[in-house]
Formats: sequence, C-alpha cells, structure tokens
Amino acid sequence: MLLGQDDDLIKLCIAGDMRAFEELAAKYQHKIYNLAYRYMGSEEDASDMAQEALIKAYRSLATFKGDSSLGTWLYRITTNVCLDELRKRKRTLHMISLDEPVATTDGDEIEREIADPSPTADIIYQYKETEVYLQSLINMLKPEQKTVIILRDVMDLTYEEIAEVLNCSIGTVKSRLSRGRDILRKKIAKRELLP
Repeated sequence: MLLGQDDDLIKLCIAGDMRAFEELAAKYQHKIYNLAYRYMGSEEDASDMAQEALIKAYRSLATFKGDSSLGTWLYRITTNVCLDELRKRKRTLHMISLDEPVATTDGDEIEREIADPSPTADIIYQYKETEVYLQSLINMLKPEQKTVIILRDVMDLTYEEIAEVLNCSIGTVKSRLSRGRDILRKKIAKRELLP
C-alpha cells in the first residue's frame, strides 16, 4: 500500500512516465546528494553516488511497497550504494612505496615529496570551526556508527526511519548512535587538550 503525497507520481513512474520520475528525483535529489556527500566526502563522488542511487531507485521502483516513506526508501538505497562503493574502494586499495620515484606524463621520473601530515595548532583550530573537521572525525567511525550519525544528526531522521533504512531494531539504532557519539566526543576532547 502506497502512503503519502508521492503515490500518484510513483504509479505514473511505474507506468513508464519519465516526467513523473524527474519530478520525484528533483524533490529528493538535494537530500540524496547531501547524504552521499556525508559518506563520500567529495562533491564529485557524492554526485556520482547520488546519480547511481537515483538510477537504482528508478529500476527498483516497481518493488517499492509503500510500507515506509519514499524518502526513507531512497535513503536506504543511497546508503547502500555509498557503503558498497566504500567497501569496493577499500578492497582495491594498493600499497605504494614512498621511496619509489613518480613517473611524469612526459616519461621523466621525479622524487616523491611527502608532506608532513601532522596538523599544526592553528590548523586544528580552523578544523574545529569547520565542517571539514567534523566530517573527518565522522569518516573515522565504523560504517554502522557513521551511518546512524549521518542519518540522525545530519539528515535528521527519526529513530524509526533509521531503523527502516538499516533494517534493524530501534534499540540497535540507539546503541550504535550512542557509541558513535561517545567516540566523537572523546576524539574532540582529545584534540582540545593538545597544546
């Protein structure tokens, strides 16, 4: 049973009306992009993942039963697309020797210059004042904690909606959220204690 304002558009989409799907996509694309951005951390990757999520949604729309809102269903698809991509990237990551020279496009080789990755005190301060700092902390979380933090604290979904997106119990959502927030609090407190 379809519920909500989108049911007529969904029926038209299933019947093959592309304009109806374009209308649905326009309605949800900003939230889907924002969710993808929180997972991927770059505008280009977020755009790719949002587009892939919309394509999957279009192809799967006939399976949408309407038990949850269309938005929740789309967030589930987007979350799965992003997590699949992140898992794929983790598997294909390969090691690079830091001593090995880098080949240029004209065939020459140059020595690899490695920047000191440790942030200075003023950079840490700037990060605390920006979304970049928080995003980097969120990216360090385990995927299940990162997911609930994004869905609850960034996307502002209810516990019930998150449970639907993740296909788990509300208790599991609350537990993961609590653990994720504790980890973030400790990381932020640790950074604040640095000289």
